[in-house]
Amino acid sequence: MQILPFYLLCDESGSMIGEPIDAINGALPDLHHEISTNPTVADKTRFCLIGFSDTATVLQPLADLSDIDSVPALAAGGLTSYRDAFHILLRCVEADVAALKAEGHEVYRPVVFFLSDGIPTDPDWEQAYKELTRSRFCPKIIAFGIGEAQEPTIARVANFRAFMQKDSSVSPAQALREFASSLTRSIVRSAGSIGAGGGQGFTLAVDDTVPGFSIVSLDKM
Repeated sequence: MQILPFYLLCDESGSMIGEPIDAINGALPDLHHEISTNPTVADKTRFCLIGFSDTATVLQPLADLSDIDSVPALAAGGLTSYRDAFHILLRCVEADVAALKAEGHEVYRPVVFFLSDGIPTDPDWEQAYKELTRSRFCPKIIAFGIGEAQEPTIARVANFRAFMQKDSSVSPAQALREFASSLTRSIVRSAGSIGAGGGQGFTLAVDDTVPGFSIVSLDKM
């Protein structure tokens, strides 16, 4: 079977306390329901949730969402270690791809939705990022920045598409609900393209626009 792994790498630092973390946690059950009740999508995709603050934690190991009852909640507190986030992500991707292949699956390049509301507190995070993106398992990364996140950093993290919250008329909670909806749509649409028309590839279907966010150019030096 052809499998497309999705990873949600989400900021759990102290600045996410309150409305931001509540909005994400409120949207996760909807994501789980949308995917788990659609056999075509659930069969072709796997989902993993990693939270990061002082350290990174795998809250939901990569799974078929129809095999679990719910997605664990995030809990905010601490600093913002991008370094640990990328270290954990790389280890997960390496192990997950190997496990899926051992089960006889054909595995597509993993897709990561990255969300942060602040500035990384570890100045050496880019080394961990380079190890991730230079590995043979380099995922396609869609990065979203809200709050105090800086556009150049979000653009640096992304290698496929990047978005920044800039619409002051949209609250952080609204923007984060739109973020979760965009992630869900990407999983559903991308899964629908796997094997379509008899082909062996797929199209990563990421929104061109997300309400409350502006697209960020990845071409600026």
